[in-house]
Amino acid sequence: MSTGPTTTSQAGPIKGHWHLDPTRSSVEFHVRHFYGLMTVKGHFDRFAGTLDLEGQPAIELTIDADSLDTKNSRRDKHLRSADFFDAAEQPEVRFVSDSATLNGEKLSVRGQLHIRGTVAPLTFDATLRPVDAELEVEAVTQLDHRELGMTWSPLGILRAPSTLVVRGRLVEDRGTRA
Repeated sequence: MSTGPTTTSQAGPIKGHWHLDPTRSSVEFHVRHFYGLMTVKGHFDRFAGTLDLEGQPAIELTIDADSLDTKNSRRDKHLRSADFFDAAEQPEVRFVSDSATLNGEKLSVRGQLHIRGTVAPLTFDATLRPVDAELEVEAVTQLDHRELGMTWSPLGILRAPSTLVVRGRLVEDRGTRA
């Protein structure tokens, strides 16, 4: 059961249906590796996200798992394999919010992250700022990738948690205005 969102901000209520502009947005992940001595950073090239604080779900983000890129083709192939994202069998990573509450520029979100046939609850705060006729969003959260079945880590070289970062611009869908 979800709670109704609060949509107040300095610029007034945020209404309407918005989508992430993929040319000015990014979806990234950071994972501590080699016993925590280094961090592997990667991003996804293909994703789509929406925000509608008056709708259900208020937030959706869909990522093409096969589009991950860490700048190392051998590692990327392994990350796409069944040891991690299982992109051949589960091509999408998806987040769907259960609730989203906006208080000023702070957006508190609770929802479900779907990866490789498993689901994990995810709660995080994001920043949502009006900029001209758009919204700037930044969301950073951490999760234990082992809860999603990503347990491959010989000799414990891969450390939890993983950090997920979404940054970008949301553009209003003019055709869905009330």
